[in-house]
Amino acid sequence: MSGMDTEGTFAPESWADARNRYEALGPTAQTVVREVTKAMEFDRQEYDDRVTSEVVETARQATFAETLAVTVGSAEEFDAWRGDFDGDVHVVGSDNVERVAWHAGPDDAAVAATFQNEPEAAVATLRRVAFNRIYREELCDG
Repeated sequence: MSGMDTEGTFAPESWADARNRYEALGPTAQTVVREVTKAMEFDRQEYDDRVTSEVVETARQATFAETLAVTVGSAEEFDAWRGDFDGDVHVVGSDNVERVAWHAGPDDAAVAATFQNEPEAAVATLRRVAFNRIYREELCDG
């Protein structure tokens, strides 16, 4: 893989955009959880016992994170982008690798994950980091 590439489509430009998307994903998360538990053959009692609001909220968080736009590029491309970025960038991973995945949130906060191989794993990790470091406090209760 050479050159920059973008995985995912959602790059909120404001907190209102992020909140609207997060709220809109509530019914989707409920449907996903219901269909998964149906495939797992939960009966009504097991569903009522095990499917809590936290389970549905986790599904909503994961769905939101999985749609985030993540740029994947070389360390040089990341450095060039970072040079033009005014905000704070939290970087996870080693400094001695050739590839970087990154996402900038709506509030001049960004996260990046360095990697050598397996861009899909880097993107998945970065999306979790992005949700936890950028979005969780603003979108989730408590």
